Amino acid sequence: MPDQQHGLVFPADPQDPSRRSTTALGRAVVADALRAVDEVGARAAAAETGWRSDYLVHFRRLVEAGLASPQAAVDVARAGLASLHDRMRVATDRTGEDDDHLADWPPSAPFDTVEQQGTGEPVTELVLPYRGERLRGDAVRRRVDAWVAAGVVEPSLAEAVGAVLDNPDWLRLEGRTVAVVGAGSEMGPLPSLVRWGARVAAVDLVREDLWARVDQTVRGGAATVVSPARDGHRGADLLADVPALADWLAAQPGTLVVGSYVYADGATNVRVSTAVDELSRRLLAADRGADAVDLAFLATPTDVFAVPAEAVDAATRAYEDRSRVARVLGRPLRTASGGRLLRRPYAPGSDPGINDSLVPQQGPNYALAKRLQRWRATVARHDGVTVSMNVAPPTRTRSVLKNRGLAAAYAGAHRFGVEVFDPSTSNVLMAALLVHDLHTGGGPRHEHPWEDEAYAAAHGGLWRTGYAPRSALGLAALLGVGGARG
Repeated sequence: MPDQQHGLVFPADPQDPSRRSTTALGRAVVADALRAVDEVGARAAAAETGWRSDYLVHFRRLVEAGLASPQAAVDVARAGLASLHDRMRVATDRTGEDDDHLADWPPSAPFDTVEQQGTGEPVTELVLPYRGERLRGDAVRRRVDAWVAAGVVEPSLAEAVGAVLDNPDWLRLEGRTVAVVGAGSEMGPLPSLVRWGARVAAVDLVREDLWARVDQTVRGGAATVVSPARDGHRGADLLADVPALADWLAAQPGTLVVGSYVYADGATNVRVSTAVDELSRRLLAADRGADAVDLAFLATPTDVFAVPAEAVDAATRAYEDRSRVARVLGRPLRTASGGRLLRRPYAPGSDPGINDSLVPQQGPNYALAKRLQRWRATVARHDGVTVSMNVAPPTRTRSVLKNRGLAAAYAGAHRFGVEVFDPSTSNVLMAALLVHDLHTGGGPRHEHPWEDEAYAAAHGGLWRTGYAPRSALGLAALLGVGGARG
């Protein structure tokens, strides 16, 4: 497996130290997380022989097991985090025999700081790009209300966006340094924060093309942007530099917001997500005096979530009110597929319902990387940390569109009541929710962690469509092939 001997790595196989199995790690972490509250589920995960294709049921069970009580959800999250941090290693040689535990990560050279100041005037109101328009004020409210009416977002999103519209002074995020880890991410908040005049610590790879894009963004904005540098080169290697990066970020002024917007292909996604989690863990434990540390994440909509009864009822109505043509065509499709196609999304009356929008093509490493962030959000909230974690909408990012199957499914998703967003719309909308959360202590507190995740969710319609999302995915892809090619 390429690039598996560098920095933060998967554990070596005891029988063959040169081999590092992503499957063994994922299966063990999920089993450990379940074992806290669901021993039967833990045994099933640990015994799974077809992990790469059959991981879906075990990731669903992680959510179901956590519904028993608020404490059960916290226990699952805490056990999953502990397992991952206990099992992952820092490579010290190519044999894997003497790897370090994360707690013993050897420090690298300290970072210098490069500071930049934008030359523009700060934007002092929320401006939402949408299909060629730039919406302001009441136009933003009308667009959000239209999304709510169409079932594209949860109604609570209107409350959160409305609060930001009513308090435009929030946008500047005075008294904070927002660490955007993954500064070049299409879904990250850097462009919005720069326009609004926030103070940003931009962290990403040591790559000249990437920093050229960041520079272009910064120059046109009104923000102060600092970035780590070493030997005259900006950037940091998350897989090797977590201790030094933690020290650099801990020295930033004001409340530090650690925002995780990293993404990598395949198994590297687990490694970089674990690195950001270790970075966050160290910063939460650091002594910063009176200055707090807050956390921020974006949850993918293609995951498993518990959803409110209102969403279940809306999806049930959509299924029962489907057109005569849909009923006629759906029956033979369900029969021919053994019930896999065009299924009901929920048992009517479920409270909460389980929305399973996992996409098999994204694979178990992607699922674990995103679940790790949700676990950290759950545990941190429980421990009194301000957390912004919002479900982001399906978005036409480069990473999605390079997967032909997903690109086709997104192109055909509108036929099933799912809206796929442009990156510019998602970026501003999710940045506005970040601002809301940071100014309201993480948003309203709820009795159960699943309710915190459901607040202001911008799922694109996946929670309220009339069909179980995965049961319509293949048909959406077939219908969207032409659009995806275009």
